Amino acid sequence: MSPSDGAPTDSREVQLLIAEDDPDVGDGLENRFSRKGYDVDRTTDGEDALREITTLPPYDLVLLNVRLPEKDGFEVLREARRAGVDSPVILLTSKDEHRHKIRGFNLGADDYVTKPFDVKELEARVQAVLDRSAPSTPDTDDVYSFGTVTVNFPEETVTRDGERVEFTSLEFDLLGYFVAHRGRTVSRERLLRDVWGISGDIATRTVDRHVASLRKKIEPTPGDPTYLETVYGVGYKFVEKESPESPASSEED
Repeated sequence: MSPSDGAPTDSREVQLLIAEDDPDVGDGLENRFSRKGYDVDRTTDGEDALREITTLPPYDLVLLNVRLPEKDGFEVLREARRAGVDSPVILLTSKDEHRHKIRGFNLGADDYVTKPFDVKELEARVQAVLDRSAPSTPDTDDVYSFGTVTVNFPEETVTRDGERVEFTSLEFDLLGYFVAHRGRTVSRERLLRDVWGISGDIATRTVDRHVASLRKKIEPTPGDPTYLETVYGVGYKFVEKESPESPASSEED
């Protein structure tokens, strides 16, 4: 079955958590995705959902209803991201207001689907999120460029406008981590764990300071970042877009 048919992206079963208290919706989704080859777990309240989401190994994807008993989906998502969980999350809700969507994305949601939804559209969105979240760790011979910046991973060098930019080892590791996880929100706690090798309930201002230093070296305007975006209340996200410094951006239509 091809990816466009809604099947998992590889031969390994995708670990899917469905957090939905409506039995009709929950049963329907569980049956549908199980038939598609997903390994599906179910939960019906927010407390259990948070417990499941923060259990290792992490889920490949979470379908999270906003209106859950005990703890709503927004709070579940907020606490999961603060705990360093970066599993992709699609919010399911009957609320179609713009402010609710913005709130969900600011908390680190990967997509937002309004009820009632077409199940085939949901399957397509699930597949799209899985495709975007697939690991993209640079190969050993990778040279990655964005805007006027070029990163040579095997040589551990960075140039901007053709000029060498000096990076500390930690700054280079941090940039490499953002590039490997480009397009995904990464929490400060996750950065401390994966880049610094630190875990536990500790202050995260050190991440912010290093990100500020990194922005000075890669951003056209560090105070208004183009690539390394802040996801307020969660962490950061490296995005690929045309640099304002590049020639293409100055061309007239």
